Amino acid sequence: MIVHPVFAYMYYGNIKKCDIADGPGVRVSLFVSGCTNRCENCFQPETWDFRYGTEFTEKTERELLDALSPSYIAGLTVLGGEPMEPSNQRALLPFLRRVKEAFPSKTIWLYSGFTIEQLCTEGSHPHCEATLDILSLCDVLVDGRFVESLKDITLLFRGSSNQRLIDLKRTFDQKEIVLYSE
Repeated sequence: MIVHPVFAYMYYGNIKKCDIADGPGVRVSLFVSGCTNRCENCFQPETWDFRYGTEFTEKTERELLDALSPSYIAGLTVLGGEPMEPSNQRALLPFLRRVKEAFPSKTIWLYSGFTIEQLCTEGSHPHCEATLDILSLCDVLVDGRFVESLKDITLLFRGSSNQRLIDLKRTFDQKEIVLYSE
């Protein structure tokens, strides 16, 4: 039996330093690579490959932290690919901790094709030792796979009606799903 070590590396396909589509206000968005969900008609199927794009390094982290520093930037959005693939979580966790430490008043939004129920269930594919810590650092989780038959371009910050905008702080405080509202 071959035992694969746990690597804390990640690739990303794109960084947007002035994004207004993936959360409220002007945001910095990181599009990570790697996804096992492979939703039909995904808008970025090239990001399914875990090695698509550029490796996330300390230089990348500094670039993102610098981009987050202007006062007009409301926060960080992490999407993909799939940020909640376990290998991506292990690389994201230390970065998200640094973001929260440097910018405690800026919000972190996370998009995942996995539902919050899948993410919080021990033994499920996306659940790993980093999952709950990542969710605790994020303000909003946009969860659920994109479903072409449920596509609705009138929805705020999501592509299909099955996807939810979950207020994570209130959800964990109240121990039930609380949807985000502006």
